[in-house]
Amino acid sequence: MAERGQAGFHKKSILDKASLNTSRKLENEFSPLAQSPKCPECGSQRIYRDGLRYLTDGTTVQRWLCRECYYRFSKKRPLQKNQDWQINTASAIVSKRQVCELLTEESKNLAEVTRQEPAQREGTTQTLDIKGKIVEFLWHLKKEAYSQKTIDVYSKRLLQLAENCNISDPEKVKEYIANKETWNNSTKILTVAAYKTFADFASIPFKPPRYQPQEKIPFIPTEKELDDLIAGCAKKKATLLQLLKETGMRIGEAKRLTWTDIDLENSRITLNNPEKNGKPRMFKTSQKLTAMLNAIPKEKDGPFKSCYSNLYRDFHNQRKTIAAKLQNPRLVRITFHTFRHWKATMEYHKTKDILHVMQLLGHRNIKNTLIYTQLIDFESDDYHSATAQTIEEAAKLIETGFEYVCTHDNIMLFRKRK
Repeated sequence: MAERGQAGFHKKSILDKASLNTSRKLENEFSPLAQSPKCPECGSQRIYRDGLRYLTDGTTVQRWLCRECYYRFSKKRPLQKNQDWQINTASAIVSKRQVCELLTEESKNLAEVTRQEPAQREGTTQTLDIKGKIVEFLWHLKKEAYSQKTIDVYSKRLLQLAENCNISDPEKVKEYIANKETWNNSTKILTVAAYKTFADFASIPFKPPRYQPQEKIPFIPTEKELDDLIAGCAKKKATLLQLLKETGMRIGEAKRLTWTDIDLENSRITLNNPEKNGKPRMFKTSQKLTAMLNAIPKEKDGPFKSCYSNLYRDFHNQRKTIAAKLQNPRLVRITFHTFRHWKATMEYHKTKDILHVMQLLGHRNIKNTLIYTQLIDFESDDYHSATAQTIEEAAKLIETGFEYVCTHDNIMLFRKRK
């Protein structure tokens, strides 16, 4: 035990000695260079480190912040003791891809400046920090009350543009978008909208190209196909799909639901946080959906909070499995938004009231409603039939989606599309 203890003590002493020698060596090597540079704007030595700036060649440059004039700049360390700090210019950067051109003398300081006057530096050349500028732009969108979904989409599009072309050159951006043959016009329109907003923020002159959206008739499955998909999913996922089917909500609106918005006793759901500047609305739920909601544990703030992290991936996997099991490839084409298409089309087919469908979907412009209501001929399709002899039986059939046809020998006939 004594030998083991001495050996352990000896090993620890060697490590401490080696660590001390290394720290002294680094201190002696870098202490002449450890002094902070002077501010190139006011000459002050009250300089603080303000993070690192990542260059395109994989190296980093120290950022500095002047506490006198709040000027933010970056400089390279001198390679020798007697050399002075050098401003990092575009000529010192080696890049294999196009990033940004050197800004002119009248360009603004791209970092966040706390002073009130414009941050224009005459006689100073700087490189455009792409990611930093995009972060400033996204924070600008946040302050302008853009939705988080819009900010995420714009961020994804801008970062993709920055990785493949020079986003300070509008013509290069147009060329890159035009050459993306795998993109449809809707994707190109979204990318152009994201860059247009960024160009206005960065004072970059940009004339958007004239891409036109491709109008397509959305895929409308049968009710049986929707029911087959719902029946094959897990309990919480099936409840979510049943909710989308009965209400026509967007998936983001269903995510925002809280338990205070759901009245299980009166079978009622109130949507107070609609997406895309939609109108708040109220829905009457069926007994089936009410029972499914009542079976979900009340652990989270909302019924679908816990299943939303991997919601899309799990749904795609379950949809593929169910389609293969039932030998119906049409099920693979069903998405969350398909339920909204189906609800709008069925409601218009039953009521022929475009204002009713507009209110159901929460639209403020009737042109948006016309996109969802597809005039499809259902005359040749098959129907389920049912009969009712009392008012109670008729009410239950109507709640389950049946529509009244006629009355014969005191028996009410109902039908529902298969």
